[in-house]
Amino acid sequence: MSKIRLFIDHPLAAGQPVPLEPAQAHYLSGVMRLRAGDTLAVFNGRDGEWSARITEAGKRGGTLQTLEQTAPQRDPPDLWLLFAPIKKARTDFIVEKAAELGASRILPVQTDFTNSERIRQDRLQAHAIEAAEQCGGTHVPGVGELQPLSRLLEGWDPARRLLWADEALAGPARTLGGLSAGAWAILIGPEGGFSDPERRRLTALDFVTPISLGPRILRADTAAVAALALWQAALGDWQDPAGSG
Repeated sequence: MSKIRLFIDHPLAAGQPVPLEPAQAHYLSGVMRLRAGDTLAVFNGRDGEWSARITEAGKRGGTLQTLEQTAPQRDPPDLWLLFAPIKKARTDFIVEKAAELGASRILPVQTDFTNSERIRQDRLQAHAIEAAEQCGGTHVPGVGELQPLSRLLEGWDPARRLLWADEALAGPARTLGGLSAGAWAILIGPEGGFSDPERRRLTALDFVTPISLGPRILRADTAAVAALALWQAALGDWQDPAGSG
């Protein structure tokens, strides 16, 4: 299997021509030094992974031809990540790792103590795509626009449980063995934590489950990785399907 993987926003089927955007054509020909006749792996987030042959690639664009499916579509569990954006590089890190760790959707939220008042949604979406290309995934999580946490909670479907990483509970990490699988979301706060009004509101919501992530207060980016790993190991697709642990 080719080590070069490319996300293509185009339907994929055997023998189908697939157009390349100029940036993609430049990446293949100018950066990776591939030429007509070379093969790579492509996916679109819907049709699994396919091998494809380059038929044309230049500065202005190019074309691929799909050959055969090399992996089925594998979607992650129904797990969202809600996080308050922090510094640019660390926000990029959160999005990349969320994609690698199997978040199905990524939602930046504005909290009372959020340091960043705006994000580049298109740039964060590009990071999610690059992470999926690198980790072998066939799903690309959508990155939403920045929205106030209060507004998101107002329209929340209580059928989706919300796992709240509460820094005030620093202590032994809670296992998730008593919780059931299904639609979930994880909430990670900003560097300054949650305000008292936000804490009171979250505590009052029946669909919210607060947890500790260990005896030390983690940075927001570290907390996101830890919470995603904890959930995946207990309720997600890291589990042994045979039930052997």
